[in-house]
Amino acid sequence: MRSLIRGRMAWVLAAVAAILVASLGTGRAASPPSEINIGTLYASTGPFAVSSESEYRGLQFWAEGVNKEGGVFVKAFDKKIPVKITAFDDQSSTSTATTLYNQLITQNKVDILVADFGSVLTSVAVPLAAEHHMLLIDPTGSGANFFTQKTDYLAEVSLPASSVWPVPLALFLLDHKIQRVAVIFGSNDFDASQAETLKALLEKGKVSPVYFHAVPTTESNYQVLLHTLAASHPDAVIEFGYAGNDISFLRALASSGLHFDMVFTVFPGQLFDLLIKNVGVKTLSYTLTYPTAPLVTYEKVTNGLNTADFVAAFKKATGRDANFLDVAGYNAGVIIEKMLGTATEFSQLAFHSALMEMSGNTTTLVGDFKINENGAQVGELLPVAQLQPEGRGLKIVVVYPSDKATGKLVNPAPRR
Repeated sequence: MRSLIRGRMAWVLAAVAAILVASLGTGRAASPPSEINIGTLYASTGPFAVSSESEYRGLQFWAEGVNKEGGVFVKAFDKKIPVKITAFDDQSSTSTATTLYNQLITQNKVDILVADFGSVLTSVAVPLAAEHHMLLIDPTGSGANFFTQKTDYLAEVSLPASSVWPVPLALFLLDHKIQRVAVIFGSNDFDASQAETLKALLEKGKVSPVYFHAVPTTESNYQVLLHTLAASHPDAVIEFGYAGNDISFLRALASSGLHFDMVFTVFPGQLFDLLIKNVGVKTLSYTLTYPTAPLVTYEKVTNGLNTADFVAAFKKATGRDANFLDVAGYNAGVIIEKMLGTATEFSQLAFHSALMEMSGNTTTLVGDFKINENGAQVGELLPVAQLQPEGRGLKIVVVYPSDKATGKLVNPAPRR
């Protein structure tokens, strides 16, 4: 009898242990938390500060909005729960970000982890999240190397993977029979993956770049580079960089005395007002970019505010004109909100399953939300737009693809 009791006790203890292990493995909460703790980072200083603070501001705007309504509805607990954002300043440093992401996961034990702006500051979060079996909500880190294998712990939500950004750009150049293309790009995954995709697609179309050159991400002096690439007599000059690179490149172009028929840079389409302020209308006139919300608008959405309503509400709440990074931060919140309202359990794997269920049938103010099994956003291809003079300012004219065009391309660009 005693041995039978011991046997039963051993079976019960083993069963309890198995339940505990399963619960820990899935991150299941036994009872509803008093608040949903969302952990994130932002940069108050350094090269990514302007973009990072905008993205963080958009996430805060979302949180304040849902909390006014009593919080987010969490299906796993069948109730609304307020949102809390735990945020630390990484100062644009990947080493500092590594420490702080780890702190959010292991010490603050946040329920949901959201990456800081861009690929550089997201790069250190991706392996940490996977190591700790924590789903990483990635608003704008689009580096291609993040999405090379199947994962349950990464979801890009507001931008496509950078490796597909230049697909419409490449097709645009080929359709317009641009034969001589010069490409200069930052030596980071975000910019380099764009450059490599563009080069591969052009070469597939029998066009080989006449100039293809990488520069440090911190590059700020483009004078010599511009004169070097001018010697290749390009019909189009493509510069892939972050906002600081674009500003330095365009300033150098304006002061160089050089003129190119077609010039493309990335961030006027994301931080329009910042580029106008730092570069000026004259220099930006007739240049090309990828337009993003709110420069392009989405009226019909399934979740959250549409683009126009967000712009109005954000202006009223903050006194600021919204840029794309404000939109991206808000959109991350919208996706989190629907995820929590879809997931049948309060666990990291259930969150990921909810995102996959949402994929392909969710539209927000940045377009169609669709992710593949590697976590890459594949539903939002970026069109090509030209910044054309209008009065004392500039208007965004989508010139490619034709079914999204809002006007005609001016090429060659008039001399400034």
